[in-house]
Amino acid sequence: MQIAIVLYEGFTALDAIGPYQTLSPLPDAETVFVAENPGPVSDDSGTLTVVAKKALTEVPRPDLVVVPGGPPENVGRQMRNEAMLGWLRAADATSTWTTSVCTGSLLLAAAGLLTGRRATTHWLSLESLKEFGAEPTGERVVFAGKYVTAAGVSSGIDMGLTLAGRIAGGTYAQGIQLMTEYDPQPPYDAGSPEKAPAELVAKFRNGG
Repeated sequence: MQIAIVLYEGFTALDAIGPYQTLSPLPDAETVFVAENPGPVSDDSGTLTVVAKKALTEVPRPDLVVVPGGPPENVGRQMRNEAMLGWLRAADATSTWTTSVCTGSLLLAAAGLLTGRRATTHWLSLESLKEFGAEPTGERVVFAGKYVTAAGVSSGIDMGLTLAGRIAGGTYAQGIQLMTEYDPQPPYDAGSPEKAPAELVAKFRNGG
């Protein structure tokens, strides 16, 4: 099973690395980082670089596609990048699973892959999904047939584990969870707009 994790300038690192950590241990998995052009790709902080070993065109038929998100301006550039959108459409035509984390779902939506489907994304971008005919939901991980979307950033870990369970069984996925010691015990209960202090939610809705 070939897993293609898509990179582009300004992606959010954990969006890509969370699924990488939870999906790459699957049996017979070949995980490859891909980008429009092979080589180093900087994340949204500009301080972390991940190397794309192959160009998009070199990986035409992956079994599983993972599209990470990023800040609006970076994702917006890719939503206008026909090389990216065209590859997503072509890869989706033969993929077993097409997935995204955070605002990566906006790329899938811009490619026309989420029209009429339930999907999630970062809470600040949920309304944007409607513009492309998707049905936004605030759930953390959403399955809509072979399309799997995860909410903001850290939810990519949950998505990867859930999908690993679908592919290899619950016991195997639990083994991945155990070996990564994924046992969240956050110091604050502010991980969603429903739980966070109202003033924080308002601050970020107003641009931070």
